[in-house]
Amino acid sequence: MRSDRATPVHGLARGLDLYRRNLDAVAEQAEFELLGRRWTLLRRVFSPAHTPVTELFTSWLPFAAGRSYLDVGSGAGVTAVCAALAGCRVTALAITAEAVANTRLNSERHGMVERVDVRQSDLFGALAPGERFDVIFWNSSFGFVPANFELDDDFQRAFIDPGYETHRRFLRQAGDHLTPSGRLLLGFSDLGAWEELRAGCRDEGLAPEIIRADRRSLEVPIEFQLVELCPEGKAR
Repeated sequence: MRSDRATPVHGLARGLDLYRRNLDAVAEQAEFELLGRRWTLLRRVFSPAHTPVTELFTSWLPFAAGRSYLDVGSGAGVTAVCAALAGCRVTALAITAEAVANTRLNSERHGMVERVDVRQSDLFGALAPGERFDVIFWNSSFGFVPANFELDDDFQRAFIDPGYETHRRFLRQAGDHLTPSGRLLLGFSDLGAWEELRAGCRDEGLAPEIIRADRRSLEVPIEFQLVELCPEGKAR
């Protein structure tokens, strides 16, 4: 893969722009089409209509029938439902009540309510200590700001991560919920703060590797990246 470049200022601008677009939505409930299906979108939930990121990552993820999949930050529930449709046993976590409700609505809409366990959770907080998964994925809030930046609300966490505190918690805690052969995956981009991500990985003995990427010309050129986080010395 081509080398990545850390451009956190652009990442912040992109995150805040997406946040404002989502806030500008006036409808309490809307619909959108993605991956050949119709989906429900509630207000104050990350909209896949404003960016290709959900479509790309969902199409790249290694879903396999019978495997367990953990979707961190499920948003509208597109990725979680697609994993269930592929035969995975799915647990979906979301920090806001609106995203939890939205994931449940789309699980019901596509007949997957029995296969998608949705919980309100700040990262892994709603999981029991022994719960482990074959794949863990987070479509991360890669917009970087200093740690003392004050967020307006929990919804803003879907777009920016002050000091990459949430990224560091994800790196520190995710291994406790992986099966021995499990895969830890992160949705990221070349607008993210790669130096911060690498530093967090080093602290936890992880090595980040871009396994899929696609460059798009949007408001700014952006390469969306699916990153695998493996223990150092055990890269796939």
